[in-house]
Amino acid sequence: MSIVRRIGSWDLIVLLALVLVVAVGASAVDGVASPRFWRFVTLEVIPIALVALPLTLVVITGEIDLSVASVMGLTCAVMGSLWAHGVTSLPVLVVLSLVLGAVLGAVNGLFITVFGLPSLAVTIGTLALYRGLAYVVLGDKAISDYPFSWTSGATKPIPGLTIPWFVIVVAVLAVLFALVLHATPIGRGLYAMGNNAEAARFAGVAVGRTKFWLFVTTSTMSALAGVFWTFRFASARADNANGLELAVVAAVLLGGVSIFGGRGGLLGVLGAVVLICVLRNTLQLASVPENTLTIVTGSLLIASVVGPNAVAMARERLRRRRTA
Repeated sequence: MSIVRRIGSWDLIVLLALVLVVAVGASAVDGVASPRFWRFVTLEVIPIALVALPLTLVVITGEIDLSVASVMGLTCAVMGSLWAHGVTSLPVLVVLSLVLGAVLGAVNGLFITVFGLPSLAVTIGTLALYRGLAYVVLGDKAISDYPFSWTSGATKPIPGLTIPWFVIVVAVLAVLFALVLHATPIGRGLYAMGNNAEAARFAGVAVGRTKFWLFVTTSTMSALAGVFWTFRFASARADNANGLELAVVAAVLLGGVSIFGGRGGLLGVLGAVVLICVLRNTLQLASVPENTLTIVTGSLLIASVVGPNAVAMARERLRRRRTA
């Protein structure tokens, strides 16, 4: 691979942007270089990364799932309700939460793959539906009397470090998703679907079935993120993770995944997740208002759509000049 192609790689641009933000933040804002700062960054990275991993695969196929944060909220509400009604076994609560996530994802997948409805319309609908159900289940109450061993266990640091042990779970899952996407026929089928679903179908790819299970996987991972969210904040509320879908979608697109499908990878997405979280936490340390943080996230979302296309156009022009 030539130096030009390396410099033009969007993944590399994201990673370089991350290094730049860390360097500038560490020199300009007190506390950015501290272990405590990176602990909070990691705690914020975990739920976004858990959802971004499967959503990357969904977007590569040319689809989208905007209901992920509402799935997290409904999972938190159901967990709180079950605990309040006497379900006090942690394994049971976790398993039931994951089953709930799978069912919610199956609803999305059913409407999209069986009834042929656009994923954007379906998941906007279930975004509102699932969040509304969370309020039906829990109302405006907060369930916060979980055992300390549960809440502290979810954020317990790795021995000798300040970052939570749950980051190891995210790392293992990231490796598994990367292997599926980049080293198996399933991954090649996902890219084929994103480029041309009909051609992929004629090539033997089970397009409908694959997309169905992708939506199930995405909601199941969102439910896992909801479990982590509940224990991290030691509180189950219907509005947990409200608006988080913006950060997740921004990370996936900023990581170089094409909104039209067929292009992208997990390295850039994970780099974008960390970049967004580092930037937000740095600005918070600098006492930037919350409204401004939302503007920053929205700007990154726009840049994630414009940026890769601009880089691709620049690379194409450079290639034409070199061959002219």
